[in-house]
Amino acid sequence: MDPAALLSASHVELGFFEGFDDRVLELPEGHVRYRIGGSGPTMLLLHGHPQTSAMWHRMAGDLARDHTVICPDLRGYGKSWKPPTEADHSSMSKRAMASDLLALMDALDLWDFVIGAHDRGARVAHRLAADHPERVRALMTLDIAPTREMYRNTTAEFAADYWWWFWLIQPSPMPERLIGADPDWYWCKKCCTGSDGTPIFARQASTEYLDCWRDPGTIASACEDYRASWTIDIVHDDADEGKLSMPVHALWGANGAIERHFDCLSLWRERAETVTGRALPGGHYLAEEIPDAVLSEWRSFLERL
Repeated sequence: MDPAALLSASHVELGFFEGFDDRVLELPEGHVRYRIGGSGPTMLLLHGHPQTSAMWHRMAGDLARDHTVICPDLRGYGKSWKPPTEADHSSMSKRAMASDLLALMDALDLWDFVIGAHDRGARVAHRLAADHPERVRALMTLDIAPTREMYRNTTAEFAADYWWWFWLIQPSPMPERLIGADPDWYWCKKCCTGSDGTPIFARQASTEYLDCWRDPGTIASACEDYRASWTIDIVHDDADEGKLSMPVHALWGANGAIERHFDCLSLWRERAETVTGRALPGGHYLAEEIPDAVLSEWRSFLERL
């Protein structure tokens, strides 16, 4: 599906982040764009690659009924700042990405919080929870297993399914130049359809995703995100002492690569003391494909805390 067809097939979502403010926090290094709404206990929602905080639009309103919901664009993505690259890829390490989020929560005077996170955002959340367990009350992940363990258990079949894991880590500037030649085509190749082959994104979200992905700085940052994952992030993972102490609830798509290639709960139990979860009847983009099912799982999990 090409971008024009994607936008034509996407419907306009009523109530798109209705009641949320769209704000920017200036930090010494750069700025963080975030959406905020609701009241009550704090929930931080972190998006995946190559998306933005717009991915939470089908869940944020419901969660904001009884939570203060904060949806930032991760560093390197969306409308947040794009850091300069470093030889060791440290500017897009999950530890560095998490540092922006802690600064955001500090600026909002919010000490502890629950995290709900998808894809790359869940990898940032994992590092934040490992480094600052006193701040994270619980972690809810969508369609990932831990990074170190996924690389350890890579097979040819998984590499074929998750080709971008191995494409984006190639040395600069090869992936940046080739993706930059037609960023819309790449984005649609990676993301365009749900597990049943139909478009799943609202028009407002699709428009934001494509607009942000066209920025060469975003493409460069995304490549650095993946380069960091198989280098400096693994170093940080290997240095961890002990397991995550907060409860972890892991959900993944029954029609996706995690289900086909990994024992998701077993891998999370290598990294966390208390793990629950299951596969849901969808693909990778669960928050947009089957938001009601995710909400039901999350609310049931939170009630048990």
